[in-house]
Formats: sequence, C-alpha cells, structure tokens
Amino acid sequence: MPSLDHGDHVNGRAYWRSLDERAVSPEFRRFVEREFPEGASELSDPISRRRFLNLMGASLALAGLAGCRRPVEKVIPYVIPPEELVPGVPQFYATTMPLGTSAYGVVVESREGRPTKIEGNSLHPATRGRTNALLSASILSLYDPDRSSRVLERGAERTWDEFVVFWRTRLAHFRTRGGAGLAVLSEASTSPTLAALKAEFHRQFPEARWAAFEPVSDENIDAGIALATGRDLRPDYHYDRARVILSLAGDFLLTESESIAATAGFADGRRISSPQDEMNRLYVVEGGYSLTGTMADHRLRVTDGGMTAFVVALAAELATRGVVVAGVSESRNATDRFDRAWLGAVADDLVSNRGRSLVVAGRRQPPIIHALVYAINEALGNVGQTVEYREPVDVILPSNSQLMDLVGTMRHGEIETLAIIGGNPVYAAPADVDFGNALTKVAESIHLSPHVDETSQHCTWHIPRAHYLESWGDARAADGTAGVIQPLIEPLFNGRSEIELARVLVDGRDRRGYDLVRDTWQRLLPPADFDAAWHRVLHDGLLPGSGSPAVAASLDRDALTSALASEATGPADDGSLELLISPSATVYDGRFANNGWLQELPDPVTKLTWDNAAVVSPASARRLQVANQDVVSISRAGHSVDLPIWIIPGHADNCISLTLGYGRTACGRVGTGVGVNVAALRSASVGGVIRAQVAKTGRTYPVATTQNHWSMEGRPIVREATLEEFRAHPHFAAEAVEHPPLKSLWKEHSYDEGNQWGMAIDLNACTGCGACTVACQSENNIPIVGKEQVARGREMHWIRIDRYFSGDENNPEVVHQPMACQHCENAPCEQVCPVAATMHSQDGLNMMTYNRCIGTRYCSNNCPYKVRRFNFFNYTKDTPEVQRMAMNPDVTVRFRGVMEKCTYCVQRISRVRITAKDHDRAIVDGEIVTACQQACPAQAIVFGDVNDPNSKVSEMKRRQRRYEVLAELNVKPRTSYLAKLRNPNPKLA
Repeated sequence: MPSLDHGDHVNGRAYWRSLDERAVSPEFRRFVEREFPEGASELSDPISRRRFLNLMGASLALAGLAGCRRPVEKVIPYVIPPEELVPGVPQFYATTMPLGTSAYGVVVESREGRPTKIEGNSLHPATRGRTNALLSASILSLYDPDRSSRVLERGAERTWDEFVVFWRTRLAHFRTRGGAGLAVLSEASTSPTLAALKAEFHRQFPEARWAAFEPVSDENIDAGIALATGRDLRPDYHYDRARVILSLAGDFLLTESESIAATAGFADGRRISSPQDEMNRLYVVEGGYSLTGTMADHRLRVTDGGMTAFVVALAAELATRGVVVAGVSESRNATDRFDRAWLGAVADDLVSNRGRSLVVAGRRQPPIIHALVYAINEALGNVGQTVEYREPVDVILPSNSQLMDLVGTMRHGEIETLAIIGGNPVYAAPADVDFGNALTKVAESIHLSPHVDETSQHCTWHIPRAHYLESWGDARAADGTAGVIQPLIEPLFNGRSEIELARVLVDGRDRRGYDLVRDTWQRLLPPADFDAAWHRVLHDGLLPGSGSPAVAASLDRDALTSALASEATGPADDGSLELLISPSATVYDGRFANNGWLQELPDPVTKLTWDNAAVVSPASARRLQVANQDVVSISRAGHSVDLPIWIIPGHADNCISLTLGYGRTACGRVGTGVGVNVAALRSASVGGVIRAQVAKTGRTYPVATTQNHWSMEGRPIVREATLEEFRAHPHFAAEAVEHPPLKSLWKEHSYDEGNQWGMAIDLNACTGCGACTVACQSENNIPIVGKEQVARGREMHWIRIDRYFSGDENNPEVVHQPMACQHCENAPCEQVCPVAATMHSQDGLNMMTYNRCIGTRYCSNNCPYKVRRFNFFNYTKDTPEVQRMAMNPDVTVRFRGVMEKCTYCVQRISRVRITAKDHDRAIVDGEIVTACQQACPAQAIVFGDVNDPNSKVSEMKRRQRRYEVLAELNVKPRTSYLAKLRNPNPKLA
C-alpha cells in the first residue's frame, strides 16, 4: 500500500478555498456565482459541455470536500494552488466501505481531487491491505451516470430544503402521538452515528417502529449462536490458526461475510516453501459448487436438506472418539445416510487437531446448524483459539420477523409514514412478504436510494443517496474496530447520506454529516486531545484498539437439545427439487447490478457473465432431459421464474443453485433487464429447505460464458500434486515436460543488467476469486464490451482466471490459474508484428505502442497463451463524461483497432523509477506493486526485480515447485508459477 503522508492535506488545509470577500473583485465574484452556482455538482446524462465543465471545475479540479476535510459554505477555484498538491502525483486517503454488518477499510487514490483507484487499508482488520472485486468496482459506482440527482415528490422535482420543510410539518403530528403510525425500515448497519440516531429516534417516538432488512445477511448465524449460548454474539474466525477446516455449505472464501480476511488467513495456511512445511486441510460439505468447494482437499455432496443429519452424524462420530458434543443425543445417529469412511476420517482429523481445527457453516443454513457448529467447536477446544465470539456494538441487525411484522401493520393501515433508509425491498424482499403491495397502503413514504429504483417508484418521496466516497459516516468492523467514512469528492449528484436523513427524521434538524460524525467521535476519542486524535483517525481511517474483546460463553445444552428434538427430518421426495439460493459472486444482492465491471466479471465457477442460470448436476440434467441453455420454469407457492440451465460437474443431484441480484427493472442502462429475479422463490416465513417444481419450457436462451475461451486443455498448463507426492518428488513441476536444448536463430539480448521485472504466482494460494481482474480493469482503463461481444470471445480483461475441472463428473477437482501476458524474452508476438508495435524494453517488459498498431492481429494469432486483446469496436466512444472521471490518467485510453494486454503496470514502474531517481537511490524491493498483486486477498502474486537475488520474486522463483507455462517452446516467459498442492487425508486416498 502506498505510504500515507500524515500532513495538512489530510487534516484540513485546502484543495478548496472559501470565498474571501476581501481578496477578490466584484467582477470575479459575479463570474464565480455565474460559472459555479450552488448545486453545480448535479449531473444528468446526457450533459451539456458547460454543465460538465462546471462539475469538473467544482468537483474535480478542486478536490472537493474530501480535500479540505471540513465543512465549507462556498467553493471557488483557487488562485494560489496549495503547496502539497502536485499535478500528476496521486494522493491517498483512508476511508471505509460499509456493506451490511461488515465494514471494509480502504485507501483511495485521488488524482487532483478525483478518486480513481481503491486499495485495501493494511491497518484495517477486515482488509489487511487487500480488496475483493466488490471493493475495487465500487469506484465505478461513484461515477454511475444513472444515479439519481434530484429529490422527487410523486415524480415532481423538489429540493432537499422542501423535503425538510415537509417533514417538520409531520413531526408535530407524530410527537403528539408518541410516534404511533411512524416507521423506519433501514439496512443493517454498524455505524456508531446511526446507532445513536436510532436510539434517539426511539426516545423521541416510543410508539414508532424501526426495522432492518437485508436480502443477504448473517441473521441465521446470529440466531444460532443465540440459541446455543443465550447471548447475542458474533463469531470471529481465525483461519490462519486452523490446521483442519470443515465448511458446511459456507463459501467463506467469496460470498460469506469477511471473505477478504478469511481468504488471507486460509492462504497463509497453504503456503509451502519447502517439502518439510506443513499445510492446512480443507473439508467441504455442500450441494452447489462454491469457490470454497473448489479449494477443498475433500468435498462431499450434501444438499441443505441433509445438512442437519450430517452434522448430527458427525457429532456421533466424535462421541465415539471421546469428544462429546453437548446437547446432541446419540439416539439420533444418522451415520448410515452418509459415507462412513468419509465421516470417520473427518472426525479423526478434527479430534487429532483439537484447538487447531475449525468448523464453520454458511449463512444460508438454519439456526440449528449454527448452534450445533458452536457446540462442536466448543467440544473440540476451538473456542478462544480458532474462533472467538464478541458482543456486537452499535449494530443494527436485520430481522425477517421484524420485516414481516412491519409489513403486517402496513397492510392493516397502521403505518401513516414509512421512511426507507437505503435498500430496495420492493425488488429484494421474498415473495411472501409482498412489500410492494403493502407499500400502497402507506399514505406517505420516503426512500433514500442512489437510483430511482423499484422501491422509489412506489414511494411518495425519493431522496438521492450519496456514495460512501462522497459522504461522511462511520462503521465498525466485524471485530468492533471503529472506522471513519470520509469523502473523497463533493457529492456529484447532490446526494444525502443515511445519517443526514436520519437526523432530519428524528427532530427535523438539517445537519451536515461531518458535524454528526464529529459529535459521535467526541464520545469515542479522549476529550483532552480530541483534535490530534481525530486527525489521526482521519489519517489511519480507524481507531486502533477500539475492537470488542472476546468473551467467554457457555453452551445452553437444554436449549440445544430441545431445538434439535423439534427439528424436522425433511420432506419426502415428491418429485420437486431443492433450491439453493445464494448471493451473486459479482453483483451481490442486486445493489451492484448497474456496475459494468461486475456484470462482465465471470462467475468463478460457472464462468457466466451478464446473466444468472439454474445450475444443476449432470445427473439432474439427464433426469430433467435438459442441456445447457434450455429454459426451465421453476415454480413454488404460486410464483415461478424461467431460467436457462447450466450444468456443472460436482453439483449435488436433485437440487438447483440459483443466484440473487439479477432481474432488475429500474437500476440504470447497464443492469436493467439483465438476468432473472429469483427473490420470488424465496420465503421469509418458511425456514430451512425450499423445494420447487421444475418443468421444461421448450425454449432456449443464449448465455455468455468464458469457460471455453482461450482454452489450453491438452497442454501441461496447470501442474499439481499432493503434499506427499511433493515431498517424494520436489521437482515434479519442472520435470512434467521435457525441455529440449533449443537454440535461437539469432543472437539473443542478454537481460543481466539493471532492473529486470518478473512475476511469480502461487497456485496453492490463489482461490480464483477474480479480485485481480477487476483491480487490473480499474488501474488500466479496460472497457466493458457487453454480453454479445463476450459471447463472441471478445472480452477485454488483461488478466483472466482459467478454471479447470479434472476427474469424475460427480466428484471433480478444480484448479484456478491466473493468466496474463507472460512478458516472454523471446516473445512470439514481437517476431510477427509488421510495424513493430509490440517490442521489448531493456528491463524485460513486452511493450505495446498503441499509435503504431494497425490491427493485423498477427501477434494474437502467434501468442501461445492467448492473452492479447483486440478492440473490435470503440468501446469508450460513448462513455458518459462523468464515468470518464474514473479513468487512470497515467494509462492511455485505447480506441478501435488496437491490440492491448498486460503491461506489468508499467505506469507504476515508471512512477517509482522517477521517485527513486529524484532521491538518487535504487528501487527498493516491494516498492513497485502491480494492481493485481495489491488487490489479491490471498497474496498469491509477487512482483519484483529478478536480477536482485534477495528480492521476494527471486526467492519465489528458486522454490522447487516453480515452473513456467510452455517454457518448452523457448519463449522464456517472465512470469513463473508455483505448482498447486493438495493435502488429502491418507485414509480417503
């Protein structure tokens, strides 16, 4: 992570200047008022040149509110630029991205006041300097031209001040009634400021309601822990301490909460430097094939309907080995339903690693599963070691039961005014909630949202919501660490934050978010030295030591026994199929649906883009007599959706995996009409297993998938072995192919002087999450091309993640391999370019001269790795002006007819080289960090100088697992791979 300069530019001196009445002439003042009026940051698309220049002048060139970090009344162009601002030199600010009950610390690159790149904050416990695809892509959502820019009342344009006046008239009415008839529906939150406002709301209006709803939440996890302990606790998993991990339908490496920290910890347990090193072992029990399942050393196919029986069977196996799981009766032994050898091997491994094992379950599993998981971890001595429990602080937890109660009162006309702070319940709430119909029974409704979305269209008032990069706020991480949300730019679309709206709702006072957050942190920071502590928090992005301490809780055996006794065994097979509904790995629950980077990022398992599908096993497809892209109708409880079939090896039989987040009808030009909304098949009132009828429709629907693009099967591209095989044959990777003595036809250049750049990728740590792909896209201005062009194999990603299946179709193994330009010293592309557009630099980079390329594509045809991308169309020609603000000014924006590919982030190399030259010193190892390397949550990518024997990349290249892809062709690639290892249990070999 670039170093943060703790200076005045963070704490309050000025990219923006307040209007100084004494320093400017009346003519200049009139010019400012004309060219930079109040509200100049509003934007609609298409926009006029003058409006865009106003926006650029007020929000881009001057660095916005984020630059000054203090409230301002009027801003104008500075006459004397601030000393700390050097044009072309980026600055970095720490902030926090909230997402449900999670909070991710990030560091944002700012270019003359324009946020352009998001990295992880190394000080923050949730990111540890790393990111994922959602965090990196959130920069594009900031510049979404479809964001709402106006307050609306029944479709008519209003102002924020008019809304405040309206609400003040309503306050007097509700105060006389103690809040009866008033309700708030918010998103989940860990904001100390919003929690304080919620408490004040209840004091002001004791008869009012406040409920929280999240389409994707950890509600079942929280309920399960409460069932087991009788306390409200949140788990904090330490995967780096676990030698044996058992995951029960929990995709903790991607779609579960805190996946960045989980990936970091898990990858730390997979790093192997020598054959003597130890490595963790992962068991996965699941129905659908998750990213976590692809990393498993052993995987067992069990649907959600059989998960309780499996956990009880595991508890029985543990009991036979002297580990008694309290609350579980041996009379419910169900081991006969499962592979006894598999169960026994897992039980042996867990028992032999007491205190160093970990059992986790996914958020989709019912509370009883999570209660059993707590009991098993306690029995194994893992509590306090690989898992800790903390009391939630300042948390607004989501609750389906609260949502159902609220909707019931709405239907009966008991709610006069409903304020919806964020979220999109009309779209995302389960079908049996029927939120849209209940909303029609409410006289006045207010919705804060970034778009005029499905819910806003049903509400009386719509308030534009500010992006987290343009608003003040705060949020606590999973361990309770308090972080600040500070703006990087003046609101582009005149949006308001949730705390600003909540303040108005409580007492009608219109206060700025900055003031509200400072009021809260006056209680969190020492009053005697508040200013210094506050500046430090702004610099670091968080308050060190503010996390919640781990607590000791005892298992309520009677409650667990009672709950387990009433647990149903599952419905009989009536010909229906079980539904496994999960959030999308890319667009999550639909809130990122209008983000083109995420829509075009392939799902890491199915490799689908721009769509969701009904994923089934090969056996289920044969039973249904369907093939890929055949459309089926899935129906339950009077609701049905039509989806194309997609077949994945290793998927459990008699179940279908469905993905949330698609089928939006009002989110913007990118995401509207993409995919199908499967929320109609969810239920808020029916817990546990959901079953549905499936029927063929006779239709087909084309989907765009990248799984067969640039396929290199048939070549020894991925090399893997078991840990024991590696110990017996340490050089298996290099010996997998024969390297004939090859001699070039010409005298080769000797790359033995100066800095020589290279990369190493550890396949044992890489999970295939795709964080590197989006980070590269953000850093290098890579365009999206749309579904049709992806289907033609024309996606533009400079780094792709190849996914390979091997073995039996019912129990295959999966391996992921990042693949980008290998920067070959004997590059085949360079030999065939007729205009020398692709050439080699003295420091070993394969370079592209864009204005020399004439688009013959000879280089792509000659590239054995198929990593070069061609602009068939001018994908950036119609990019809205506001979205161009997301582009990196250090990287050329390419046009039609140009070949492009990975450059090893040459702009970052140049930046560090210039800095080192200015200071008359050598480049330090680790000083240059590529975008993919910086984002990778597993830290699987290392970059540096291969001529430096002490560099990290040189050390990686000396390891025994090292190999180069297609090195036998004598192309001499600069990127090396470390072969993948698996750690199977010898008893299951």
